[in-house]
Amino acid sequence: MKNWKFYNALFVRVLFLMILFLCSAFLFYKGFRFNAILVGVFGGIFLFEMYFFIKNQSLFYEKTINSILHNDFSTNFPEEHKKANFNSLYQLYDTLKVQKQEQSSKELIYRSILNSIDTAALILEKENDTWSIFIMNDCFSRLFKVPKVSHWKYLKNYLPGLCSEIENVGFSELKTAISIKIEDQDLQTFMLQTSLTQTYNKEYFIVLLDSIQRVIEKKEKEAWINLMKIISHELMNSLTPIRALSQNLLHIVDQEELEEDDFEDIKNSIATIINRSDHLQVFVENYRKLAMLPTPNKQMVQINALFGDCLRIMNPILKAENIELINEINSSRSILIDKNQMEQVLINLITNSIHALKEKSEKKLILSSYTENNRFFIVISDNGRGVDQEIRDKVFLPFFTTRKDGAGIGLTLSKNIIEAHGGYLSYQTDKDKTDFVICLI
Repeated sequence: MKNWKFYNALFVRVLFLMILFLCSAFLFYKGFRFNAILVGVFGGIFLFEMYFFIKNQSLFYEKTINSILHNDFSTNFPEEHKKANFNSLYQLYDTLKVQKQEQSSKELIYRSILNSIDTAALILEKENDTWSIFIMNDCFSRLFKVPKVSHWKYLKNYLPGLCSEIENVGFSELKTAISIKIEDQDLQTFMLQTSLTQTYNKEYFIVLLDSIQRVIEKKEKEAWINLMKIISHELMNSLTPIRALSQNLLHIVDQEELEEDDFEDIKNSIATIINRSDHLQVFVENYRKLAMLPTPNKQMVQINALFGDCLRIMNPILKAENIELINEINSSRSILIDKNQMEQVLINLITNSIHALKEKSEKKLILSSYTENNRFFIVISDNGRGVDQEIRDKVFLPFFTTRKDGAGIGLTLSKNIIEAHGGYLSYQTDKDKTDFVICLI
């Protein structure tokens, strides 16, 4: 620490004070009492000066240290202190001040980001075993009509249902749907997701809430945008060559005399137009299948009978492809379904597995079922290559396919049928296995 100037100044003062008092004592001893008193007075004055010098230095040091401890960097150093006794202290203060300013800037950016998102976000901070509100973004305050309070107990007055749900799980990680009443409105359902994170000496609890209705609307909008892109792509793929060929035909028939090559061009153009028209017609028919799915005509159907009929249709194809079928379904129970629609789903999923097994040397298809929480599950598994990461969110999109001869409606239609039955269709995949799971209520 570069305080040598301070110590030098203090040493000179102490030395000079000692000399003055020694001189005063010497003069008093020699009998020069008046001179001794005068020198002693000068020594006393100098003693007071040294006292105030040390006091001012100590007060400055204490004031600066307190500013650092309390994160108060509004104090400005006098210029003489920057260059003199407290140069090192000034450098420490200035470094911490810059770090504090950078931290404040980052915090402003984080708050700005949190306030700009459409998800209600709440961050709690744990202090002495009690939780206080660290950050509440604008969406949370606006959505739940809550002022930006600073204490958890105040938030409980506005949102008792939410706070009770979080307290019941002990501020642990959670992902669930929750119904919340906002003021005098009806109960609204939100998706609640929480996470816990810890720094060196503090814990933070992050709460995210999203309106399920808004999530559904967002997903529906994304689905419509993707569907319109696919429809536009298919239409342009057919209409563009049809228009170009029609213009070419018009140019040919406008000639005064037709040659043999012209007739060949006319035949090829008409054949291409018919081919593209057929393709467009198939596309429209597939779209109608999706858009005009009939309401399921449900009847009690025995599970073994359902799979028995499907496998009678698919067994010749499975044998031709050398696929080992492992049928673990052996249930005498019956379920309420539309048998024809459910057969279509099972055939679509088995066909999907057959194509996934094309490149495999050892091919296995496993059918299984189980009951859990009064729900019936059907699992169709294969040891194919799985679904690539980049297309996992597109599997159920209408008209999306990775096969050249595929229409891209099999999985979409299957999903729609299962949902029309009140259930859902999902899948799990890795590089060695894919499971398609049908859940029926």
